[in-house]
Amino acid sequence: MRIYIIEDDISVISILEDIVERNGLGAICGDTADGPADLDRILAIDPDLILVDLLMPERDGIQVVRELRERGCSAKFIMLSQVSSKEMIAKAYSAGIEFFIQKPINVIEVGQVVRNVTRQIENEKALNAIQNVFAARAPIPREDPNERERRRLKYILSQLGMAGEKGGQDIIELCLLLLQRHQTASQVGISTLCAQLGDSPKTVEQRARRAVERGLNHIANLGLEDYNNEFFTRYAARLFPFQEVRAQMSYLQGKGPGGKANLKRFLDGLIILAEEE
Repeated sequence: MRIYIIEDDISVISILEDIVERNGLGAICGDTADGPADLDRILAIDPDLILVDLLMPERDGIQVVRELRERGCSAKFIMLSQVSSKEMIAKAYSAGIEFFIQKPINVIEVGQVVRNVTRQIENEKALNAIQNVFAARAPIPREDPNERERRRLKYILSQLGMAGEKGGQDIIELCLLLLQRHQTASQVGISTLCAQLGDSPKTVEQRARRAVERGLNHIANLGLEDYNNEFFTRYAARLFPFQEVRAQMSYLQGKGPGGKANLKRFLDGLIILAEEE
């Protein structure tokens, strides 16, 4: 994993480089310690992942991400900032970032987020390799009729910090099955639904449940930081039993056993949200 850091504070660059190296998260392939971001240089280096600050003197992080995207940069972006404005955060996601990390920097959070994005990159590379094999065998590509729904589902999971989870792909496939058949998870049942994805329905169910638990933890963290956070208000009550969200928020504050994720409720809510996006 080749990581580039765009940040105007040299001390923050040093902290991020130390986190990356000490935790074996990848290799630092460049940074902006010597001055503003040189987009030509970044494109030439072609990093896998870019950590970018939001507020910088000459060009803000959102502008940098948009310009790099427009020029064909395929790297994943993680944005860092002390800004908590939900409008700014929404603009950052619209520009093409994968995750938004609030400053001051938390070592554990940075490690978890970078690992999640790393898994996402590895999954996409594996999928591209498979697609290339099939493309070589079938010169006339066929458009996936489910691609639009797949993109919507993936977008929502990315906002919940679940896109890099192994169970995230299982959740997408389960939702696509339900959408194709105009059914809900409540009607079919989780065990029956998972059995239709492969030979190991228990494994599929366990991965999906772990991913939903990750989503519950992420949304609870957002609620603790800002109860009016756009993503918290949009997803908390529609994807999780709200009493479980509150329980998880209390757990993160060291008060109680924590909330429990409901996979059936999550799948049914996710389908409705995907159709609304």
